[in-house]
Amino acid sequence: MVDVVISEFMDNDVATQILTEFDSHWDPDLWKKRNELKSFLETAKAIIVRNATIVDEDLLEYAPSLKMVARMGVGLDNIDLEACKSRGIEVCPSVGANAVSVAEYVIASAMILFRGQTFFATGEVVQGTWNRPKYAGSGELAGKIMGIIGFGSIGQVLAKKAAAMDMEVIAYDAVMAADNPAWSFAKRVDLDFLVENADVISLHCPKLPETINLINSEKFNRMKTTSILINSARGGIVNEADCADALRSGQIAGAAIDTVDQEPITKEVGQLFSGLNNVILTPHVAGVTKESNRRIAEFAAENIRRLLG
Repeated sequence: MVDVVISEFMDNDVATQILTEFDSHWDPDLWKKRNELKSFLETAKAIIVRNATIVDEDLLEYAPSLKMVARMGVGLDNIDLEACKSRGIEVCPSVGANAVSVAEYVIASAMILFRGQTFFATGEVVQGTWNRPKYAGSGELAGKIMGIIGFGSIGQVLAKKAAAMDMEVIAYDAVMAADNPAWSFAKRVDLDFLVENADVISLHCPKLPETINLINSEKFNRMKTTSILINSARGGIVNEADCADALRSGQIAGAAIDTVDQEPITKEVGQLFSGLNNVILTPHVAGVTKESNRRIAEFAAENIRRLLG
């Protein structure tokens, strides 16, 4: 008999607090054990998840007492929002808690990609190879245009950091009103203008039917050949085959891909990017640092206390 189920990894100290305060069960791998997860949800009033736990009709059928889904993160594509709403279940994302981590990932990735292979010279240098021409001639962020697609909490933090790097910031958001005060941080433009003019294109939009394959061959063909793409939002927003083709052909200069449509990455998708030296692939960790992990855990814990305290 438990009130709170934690089905994925969480900051250990915060998880311990929840286990101490409430009748709880924590298993970082519980999301993989669907039948076991269902059994723990029979009495649970709340579940804490990240992005791997699929909260759908099937799971909710086994959770008659569930009142809250606390999401450690902001993406909600693994949660059936309509099914939760129809059952009176509150869905609580950790809005803004990992914004700094994601924004820093974008800035760091952009700097590395614009510097080309500069940061990978260590092996040659320690062997005495001092090939300055090979690693010189790279680019700076200052003076370039940061284009942000999706101007929510993460996009706005990124805008401030990019401006601090002396970048011009433009942004596109399909739903944000033109009079929103957030536009003071960036010039509001349409998607076509952003794609054609930005030197760095960073994605921060949700995965929705209208954003699937948003960045495809048509968009890549309109980007600057010197531009780079960074996807730290959701897999599926970028067409992976089209992205690999654009990188291999030189249609764009580089990309940092933190999320793919199917995670872990499939062998087929991995082969698309194999051998490319202008791509950074990371396993969906842009928003996961020690600091952000603590913040999103505390955010979830406060929601649990609000519900059960």
